[in-house]
Amino acid sequence: MRSLLVAVGILAAAAAGSPGAAPVVSRWVQMAPGGASEVRASVAGKTCPDAFIDGRKFPMRERAGADPQFPNLICVVTLPPGTRTASILGRDLPLPHSAPQRIVVLGDTGCRIKGFTIQACNDPAKWPFPRIAAVAAKLKPDLVIHVGDYLYREAACPPLNPACAGSPSGDNWAAWSADFFTPAAPLLAAAPFVFVRGNHEECSRSGAGWLRLLGPLPVATKAPCNDHVSPWGVPLGAVTLAVMDDAHAPDPLAPDDLVNLYRADLAAVGRLAPAPVWLVMHRPIWGIVQLAFGIVVGGNRTMMAAQDREGIPANVGLLLAGHIHAFEAINYQKGAPPQLIAGEGGDLLDQAPRDLSGRSVGALKIASGLSLPGYGFLLLTRGKDNWTIDVMTQDGARDAVCVLAGRHLDCHVK
Repeated sequence: MRSLLVAVGILAAAAAGSPGAAPVVSRWVQMAPGGASEVRASVAGKTCPDAFIDGRKFPMRERAGADPQFPNLICVVTLPPGTRTASILGRDLPLPHSAPQRIVVLGDTGCRIKGFTIQACNDPAKWPFPRIAAVAAKLKPDLVIHVGDYLYREAACPPLNPACAGSPSGDNWAAWSADFFTPAAPLLAAAPFVFVRGNHEECSRSGAGWLRLLGPLPVATKAPCNDHVSPWGVPLGAVTLAVMDDAHAPDPLAPDDLVNLYRADLAAVGRLAPAPVWLVMHRPIWGIVQLAFGIVVGGNRTMMAAQDREGIPANVGLLLAGHIHAFEAINYQKGAPPQLIAGEGGDLLDQAPRDLSGRSVGALKIASGLSLPGYGFLLLTRGKDNWTIDVMTQDGARDAVCVLAGRHLDCHVK
């Protein structure tokens, strides 16, 4: 019976791919609040295509209409629980796993063009995100977590500059496609995504595009851009992923209104699910970065103030973030959960001391920790009582291996 349903689905999908069907420019599956999953598509046409799910036709609905900056429709359909096959116009879609065994984590993937900072977007050695996406896809993950910052092409490429010649810019489909959807295509085809909002997706930058394309909530077309989305959860078997939008939390300041906002968010995470919860956000609370002249700084003042009364919720066993363009694995004192930072996905890299042990970040001291240079991503593999974290280079080699057991990271450099 199952083979008959699959065959019917394939035939129906092929029929839907007739010359009259609107071309699908990009398609992907993303996790939604509460464990639901959505198929989304960018469509160059006036109507949404049908999706074929377990051999049945499901009309996609319009999520966002076309406008001058985003000339494509964004279409969406929710996958029913237990879906076995899904496709759009004859192309299969990756399906969610109730308990993912292999999870890719990466972030800060775009190519920076802003002011006097011009990254060589046309040079694969200088902007390796397309290679990283292809390498990560070959590892056949069950889920991808992007920890934020997708669009870095904020200004036009200077005239006669071959490093970025032909690059689009601004919060529009052309720039989003160049910085994320086109290079990420192999990975989008390999696994569903969890999309975390980065500070580049604040409303003053690329917030409108973020909310339209990747945001977890319906598009509020008549409302102003919203700089904050409340925390939401994704069940991953024995682990729950708590997605927190701290994109608008400034690093050097702690405005009272934002401190109160994120304090309430942390309290909501504490009520979201029983332990273990992995709290994923873009800006790390206690990350470390090395600035010019060897000055080492760390910590997000807003988030540190937000947790200063109650601490991180007791159900949180791991912190995941990006924002700092390096890999960091950190164990803290005073019972705070360990931290993984994976912001080395493509944008210009940051520096951090190799050994982070013993350093203080705000009122918290690092018990043990390390940073590694270079571009890459993480592969998390579920074990019986732990998770193995492979720190992968852009070419797919292992730089280091960490093991998460309980609330502790044990890391060894290869």
